Amino acid sequence: MRILIFLTLLAVLVMAASCYVSVYSEQPLAFSDPFLNRRRANGFIHADRNVEAISQERIRERNKSPQERQREICEDYYPCELYAFRHGYAAAYKHYFGRRRTK
Repeated sequence: MRILIFLTLLAVLVMAASCYVSVYSEQPLAFSDPFLNRRRANGFIHADRNVEAISQERIRERNKSPQERQREICEDYYPCELYAFRHGYAAAYKHYFGRRRTK
């Protein structure tokens, strides 16, 4: 019986401590504000405005690796894509397109 009274008293104390509303809990914290001013928002992003960097990015987009080209070819052909799900894209490309000679 004493244990039951003790557990009930303990539960009431935990509930009172967790449900306590203070003046500070009603005010929003400064760091929880989701909106920033423009100066602080752009302060941590440094865009690389170098013309050479932009041109290098365009070159990387144009020149694809051979594996990526093979994967795109295999994705366009449905049986090859199904085979690739089971055995991988390299094996699927070799199975369906490996016998061909391309220039």
